[in-house]
Amino acid sequence: MRVLVTGAAGFLGSHLSDRLLGMGHSVLGVDNLSTGSLENLAHLAGEPRFQFEKRDICDPFKTGKVDYVFNFASPASPPEYLRLAIETLRVGAVGVENTLEIACQYDAGYLHASTSECYGDPLQHPQTETYWGNVNSVGPRSVYDEAKRYGEALVMAYHRSRGLNTHLVRIFNTYGPRLHPDDGRVIRTS
Repeated sequence: MRVLVTGAAGFLGSHLSDRLLGMGHSVLGVDNLSTGSLENLAHLAGEPRFQFEKRDICDPFKTGKVDYVFNFASPASPPEYLRLAIETLRVGAVGVENTLEIACQYDAGYLHASTSECYGDPLQHPQTETYWGNVNSVGPRSVYDEAKRYGEALVMAYHRSRGLNTHLVRIFNTYGPRLHPDDGRVIRTS
């Protein structure tokens, strides 16, 4: 398969690109590098099945035929999404819509990386799929929470109204190699 990975230079997007290449797929990685780093992809230099394009998915773009779209584009670190507040909202709205349109154009599968922040400050632990959350739509973290909530609603609208093969995954507190040390979600030990 030929796969589009948005946010490919980010922590999760770079690992996903590695995995897809390891499975024998070709990957078109896209990232505007606002929070991602080319260092996360340096080991893929010379890999013929990997192509990288620096671009903002909020601007419409052409990919050529793709079989699957993995949308991982979004600032996820609290310091970064607060610094990039408007950009975070735009990528969760305009960027998601642009990538859904690409999936529709090629009848490609679509997976949207969302977040546990969709639950806001939950009153229930652990959260179940039937729990709708406790969200402050005007609080300081709302730019990320609401961008992800809107993105999920948009993905489901494309699924229901256009029959697009979509999937949502809500990622909780993930860390590991390539996570920026000042990310703000992991306690530093040094």
